[in-house]
Amino acid sequence: MTTRDKIYFASDFHLGAHPRSTTRERESRIVRWLDFIKVDAAELYLMGDIFDFWFEYATVVPKGYIRFLGKLAELADLGVKISLFKGNHDMWMFGYLKNELGAEILDNELILERGGKTFYLHHGDGLGPGDGTYKLLKKIFRSRFCQWLFARLHPNLGIGIAQRWSAHSRIASGGQEKFQGEDKEWLVIYAKSILEKQRYDYFIFGHRHLPLEVNLPQGSKYINLGEWINYNTYAVFDGIQLTLRQWES
Repeated sequence: MTTRDKIYFASDFHLGAHPRSTTRERESRIVRWLDFIKVDAAELYLMGDIFDFWFEYATVVPKGYIRFLGKLAELADLGVKISLFKGNHDMWMFGYLKNELGAEILDNELILERGGKTFYLHHGDGLGPGDGTYKLLKKIFRSRFCQWLFARLHPNLGIGIAQRWSAHSRIASGGQEKFQGEDKEWLVIYAKSILEKQRYDYFIFGHRHLPLEVNLPQGSKYINLGEWINYNTYAVFDGIQLTLRQWES
């Protein structure tokens, strides 16, 4: 019998992203990956922007993604611990997925220690220097008052507005990101600033849409998980080391 001892990390599935016709194929690919990891996964960290838009009304959630959610439920029933980070596209997750899947919903960073290694986890949005406009918008969008106002909209209108907004996002454009160099990669800069105060073996982020492995001072490493439109990348920790991999099935 296979031992459940691995920890998996993935980010930026952007289910529902424009054009929506591509979501079903991407969802099927993700479900195949989840089916692959279910045999040895102890923990699964989905690190933001899993949905291109998500808002939980009191009795309504966005329709779709039934195969993906069903596979997550299967993993949860097998005893896999599931943690979901709020990203900048799906920051309005509240209690639905916690109640249905027993998932932990995370607003900000999470610090882990596993196998004698320390991990700093975050979706990655709003960190590091610059991007003042988004940082302000994030505070507004995460405010209880803003959430209350949006919930007053009929779901057809509210979700329709959000989908039109998402149609103009960088993931919808279909372009691929390029590495800017350590001195310009804001999440690398952020990780180095954290290392000045506290050492972690691994910094794991999403949001950047580019799979990256960068060696940092003090023997630390920065990992960006990429996304599942162009790259299909994820990370796995086997109790000894963390590796970034690509799903090709």
